[in-house]
Amino acid sequence: MITTLAVENYRSLRRLTVPLTKLTLVTGANGSGKSSLYRSLRLLSETARSNAVAALAREGGLDSTLWAGPRVVGRRQARGNNLKIGQATDPVALRLGFSGDDFGYTIEFGLPMLDSTSMFSRDPEIKCESVWYGPILRPTTSLVERNNGVVSVRGEHGDWKMLPHMLRSYDSMLTELSDPATTPELFRVRDMIRSWRFYDHFRTDTGAAARGSHIGTRTPVLSGDGADLAAALRTIYENGDRNALAETIDRAFPGSRVEFAGTAGRVEILLHQPGLSRPLSVAELSDGTLRYLLLVAALLTLRPPQLLVLNEPESSLHPDLLAPLGALIADAAQRTQVIVVSHARQLVAATIDAAEEADIELSLIQLRKDDSGETLVDGQGFLDEPAWYWPKR
Repeated sequence: MITTLAVENYRSLRRLTVPLTKLTLVTGANGSGKSSLYRSLRLLSETARSNAVAALAREGGLDSTLWAGPRVVGRRQARGNNLKIGQATDPVALRLGFSGDDFGYTIEFGLPMLDSTSMFSRDPEIKCESVWYGPILRPTTSLVERNNGVVSVRGEHGDWKMLPHMLRSYDSMLTELSDPATTPELFRVRDMIRSWRFYDHFRTDTGAAARGSHIGTRTPVLSGDGADLAAALRTIYENGDRNALAETIDRAFPGSRVEFAGTAGRVEILLHQPGLSRPLSVAELSDGTLRYLLLVAALLTLRPPQLLVLNEPESSLHPDLLAPLGALIADAAQRTQVIVVSHARQLVAATIDAAEEADIELSLIQLRKDDSGETLVDGQGFLDEPAWYWPKR
């Protein structure tokens, strides 16, 4: 389980270190930095797929994503870093990292050396990476270190060995050097990050993939666009907890039930509701009803990830659906670690109530912005932050 997330110089996240538990709720006013926290997690996950540089490019490049506020140290940062107030914090870099029960990982992106001969001269460069054992990076816990293109691995007797393979500035060591025989630590961290699952604003308009008819196969994991919704729900019905599925539908839509129809290998959903003479097809469902069914398929998955992240799952949902959704989220947190980013107070309250009833470890992260535009955790003083150290270049 991940216990700490750290971000530095990403949009409004000038310097943010937050504790994570089995179930973490991130909330705050509009513009407080919730989306930036979610996107930083997604960006961190892209490092395990060699997509981080491309993901930054889609956001406008490193120049557009770096902290745009004052680049001098205030009292809050100076206390924890042995710096003088007003001292500039060079070099300019975007840092992302996490630590947990088993391993920790950080990556640092820096501005490139301009090359007038390349059409990709503005691509950010990976300056350093680090993998360590346990929750805190220390010289004694460090396992693998990358400085520019050079990677060193700690041996069985504590000695460091430089690997002969020089990494390119846009390649992560997680993807290029992950080998279960030679670098098992990188292999385990890469696979752990690749298991993370993100769901962000399912489309429910008339052209949404979830409203279409698709060939169905056993689907233990709902796709990001929800195109395989019918197959995912049918898989839960056949191979998972069909009672939980029925109870979840009935809790949200009293007296309703789902039925499945299959023709020529295609699976379709039919929703029976009280008072209607016939079931509704997925094309007839309201946006909120369809979105709720998508969340059901995501949270009742047969193959829980190591980390499941939901971004504003309350979008388009009727207020009456927020309490059932909170119960569903708390239930999922009994099987996997869950992070929910939400601005809906009713959903946050319902999830807290359900988690407390199920005795699930929960943390509430309330974000706010200070006068300089920096995102802070409300009520978190310097001594309340989890212990965190960035590797040195």
